[in-house]
Amino acid sequence: MSDLVTSYLEDESTDRRQVTPCDGPLFVVGMFRSGTSLLYALLNQHPQIALMYESDLACLGPIFWFGRDTSQWLQRWESWNGAISKHKADFSKLLGEEFNFKSATRAVYVEYARQKKGASVWGCKSPTYCDAITPLSRMFPNARFLIIWRDLRDICNSLVTAAERSSFFGRRGMVLRVILGYHEMHIQCEALAKSGGQIHQLYYEDLVRDPSSQMKAVCEFLQIPFDPKMTQLKGADRSAIDDLGHHSLVKGERIVAGEKRSLSLPAALEQKIERYIHLWRQQSKGVWPVYSRSLADEVQNPSMWERSRDRVTYVVTRSWRHSAPVVFSMVPTRVWAIYRKFIEARRLARLRHRGAIS
Repeated sequence: MSDLVTSYLEDESTDRRQVTPCDGPLFVVGMFRSGTSLLYALLNQHPQIALMYESDLACLGPIFWFGRDTSQWLQRWESWNGAISKHKADFSKLLGEEFNFKSATRAVYVEYARQKKGASVWGCKSPTYCDAITPLSRMFPNARFLIIWRDLRDICNSLVTAAERSSFFGRRGMVLRVILGYHEMHIQCEALAKSGGQIHQLYYEDLVRDPSSQMKAVCEFLQIPFDPKMTQLKGADRSAIDDLGHHSLVKGERIVAGEKRSLSLPAALEQKIERYIHLWRQQSKGVWPVYSRSLADEVQNPSMWERSRDRVTYVVTRSWRHSAPVVFSMVPTRVWAIYRKFIEARRLARLRHRGAIS
């Protein structure tokens, strides 16, 4: 792998600034609808940072189990989520090289950063990593993690709104995945910090209120000079972000707080969220979660039955999600392409039925 990294620094008759890539990746992680896309866009305003957007290659270890050559795993990765097309990247330089899971992930991220602007800070932003912080830190001991938090009730509010136009957010069990995943991410962040891992945590509410101070702190963490462009969306490259309704704010020119819904969350969901927040604050002696509106006086912890039932559901759905790459690695690419077309057609049919699209 060192030979490959060295080759990145060789003169390729281009006018791109050649720099030495950082030792480890930067992973930007947060729950769905917590501001990860906003943070990604602001970070990539810096000339030394070039992160991929939800490439999720670091979650596709099974595609390397059968010793496929470079062209095969690149094709597999592209068929998973269209990451190569979405980023308009050319990874032909990697063809002919032999990679394992770790070296391939590094090679792709570094090559993308080199092509994009000769950046030294490479990595990826994805909410998919919210429960994979520990595995990623083991695979990349030198990795740095930027974790963004947001009031859980606002996350769920945004999730419910996004579900009106996106079948992904409307999947069964998605809300529970976010609620318990929120706590799982906290547990993994605490473990990483205690083990001496490189982690910096910030809050969406602070970022939209005072982007300058927040991005200065991020630059200090990354040990790079602050660039004022990181405080604005104007001129940011958001070409890798899908043109969907729930991305309208990050696609705009100004940093604004998430839109407020005219209707509140369903009462049962609101009460469940409050019960869990009450429990977590009790367990952390009032320290976590940091941001959340005041709880009602009569809020109690979730019962043991509720916690046990929710935990079983969460573990089952989580196991199913993590088994998907395994199944994907075994299915012929052509068959997977047919499946993707079927799923996309069904998604569009659902949106038309809801009146979300014409």
